[in-house]
Amino acid sequence: MLLKEIRALVSETVVLSPEDQTAEDVNTNWFGAPPHERISLSADEVVTAFEETAAGLRHRLAGEGHRGTATFYVWHDAVAGQLRCSAGTRKPSDLPFDCDYHVTEDLRAIVLEFLEDRAPGSILWGELEPVPFPDNDTEPSTLAVWAFDLTVGR
Repeated sequence: MLLKEIRALVSETVVLSPEDQTAEDVNTNWFGAPPHERISLSADEVVTAFEETAAGLRHRLAGEGHRGTATFYVWHDAVAGQLRCSAGTRKPSDLPFDCDYHVTEDLRAIVLEFLEDRAPGSILWGELEPVPFPDNDTEPSTLAVWAFDLTVGR
């Protein structure tokens, strides 16, 4: 079911509005899957579905005459236990996240994190970790985001 839902994005409406980027919020999709479905999927299958979808969106936008900047991006929302994706007229360095993020080419790692989450949307009691104090030398983790350039001709 998850693979079918990801691939269906190619035919859904995409709003690209550089003058009103909040209108692009409608492009955000989220996917959950029960543990039994996660176990039956391979990361490669999910990665392929996202890559095919991104390429299909690029082709479709080219056919519709879009010529400006456009990015399709994917991330794992661990708090919600979901894989999420969106598209918009921002560059990968300027995506609309309220937290620190880094763009990665490793979509497989993002998908694996989602697939291996056996308690989606929750933290198991035994896996709670102490919150480091601000003066700790450890760097806070950032959200990994895979970005695909939908701009035609690049």
